[in-house]
Amino acid sequence: MKIIIYGATEVGCLLATEFFEDHDITVIDKEENRTEEFDRLDISFIQGNATDIKVLKSADILNSDVFIACTALDEANIVACLSAKKVSGIKTICFVSKEEYQNAMAFDKTDDYLGDFFIDNIIWPEGLLTQELFRIVTVAHALDVENFANGRARLLEYKVKPTSKIVGKMVKDCAFTKDTIIVGIKRGDLLFLPNGLTEINADDKLIFMGTSRSLDILAGTFFHDKEQVKSVAIIGGGKIGYMLAKTLEEIKIKAKIIEKDYDRCEYLAQELNTTMIINGDATNLKLLDEEYIGETDVVISVTNNDERNLLCSLLAKQLGAKRVISRVSKVVNIPLFEKVGIDIAVSPKTSAINEVRNDLDETDVDILATVEQGQAEVLEISVKEDFSGKKIMDLKFPAPAIVGVVQRRNHVIIPKGDTVIKSKDVLIIFTMAENAQKVKEYFKVA
Repeated sequence: MKIIIYGATEVGCLLATEFFEDHDITVIDKEENRTEEFDRLDISFIQGNATDIKVLKSADILNSDVFIACTALDEANIVACLSAKKVSGIKTICFVSKEEYQNAMAFDKTDDYLGDFFIDNIIWPEGLLTQELFRIVTVAHALDVENFANGRARLLEYKVKPTSKIVGKMVKDCAFTKDTIIVGIKRGDLLFLPNGLTEINADDKLIFMGTSRSLDILAGTFFHDKEQVKSVAIIGGGKIGYMLAKTLEEIKIKAKIIEKDYDRCEYLAQELNTTMIINGDATNLKLLDEEYIGETDVVISVTNNDERNLLCSLLAKQLGAKRVISRVSKVVNIPLFEKVGIDIAVSPKTSAINEVRNDLDETDVDILATVEQGQAEVLEISVKEDFSGKKIMDLKFPAPAIVGVVQRRNHVIIPKGDTVIKSKDVLIIFTMAENAQKVKEYFKVA
């Protein structure tokens, strides 16, 4: 596939790094924005502005498959995508930083009056991150949460406490809840697919797939006492902090926002109904202590400054907060945040890259989610007639992979080895990212 990326930004670099090995990548931007990271990749670089049709043609837009605009300027991204669509009808993906642009450009593609005036996919990273934070917050103690099959199945990730009753046991002896499958274990920096003989260690991160109900039981049995998140403290009242608080209000979770800017506090107080707004500096340990941050179920630091988020998160941990989540603007900082003790580090850029990855994939094989910063993938694969009647145990994958869920019409099946798959079933499969392509290829031919 030939992909044109407009914008030598951090997102542009992440996209080029993600796709250059399997696709032909061309980046368009000013020469001064070109960095050493781009020079290390096997890609083409064209100096210019992609809103100019001459520049688009010089990038071979007529023979390209996908155009991605990810500069720091929303208007330039929108105009460039519309120009690319007009010139070649190419598939367009546009990054925006404002919700109003996402709403304005989200046309129904079937409307005849649009003609060529539409963009295939509008990506608003902050909106995607807010959705991810909401999923994590609403499941107590989960490090990661992904919903499948319209919420009837889930992926959950939990960390094993040293005092847990499963420490030192093999997977087959843990008696995990019916209708759940352990599909991955993160041990230190190593992520792998376990088997029945794998022994569980303290501080392992266990990744499960199963029905929503069975995972709720699993969580209450092994990872917490069926407690629900009742209180959330949000540090930073920007777009993400505001949207998250508004969503939490809808499900009656008590929230407070600590925001340094007084004018922003006034706006938040007018727009939010039950959320407590506190005007103050969250790097002030005394303020955090006075606001009982240590007694809060979840603390989320979502300012637009990584250093500030790290400091606020560490102070919240020091005060005894049960779970601390931090926004990370620079993706390279995520491992650092986790190593110093932050429970979960999330990035709007990572959420956006995952969205692009799924959008570029084949129509019959979708990437539903990525796990542990892209080390593993959850694939959704439609079963073709060639595989109908085969048992799960008879699938000879070319690389390690686990079928976690079988979706059959409106039914969700958590399979065993003797589960028989049928044509038009949808398989949800967990595998390492480097093996995903092999698994996809396997299902293309019998």
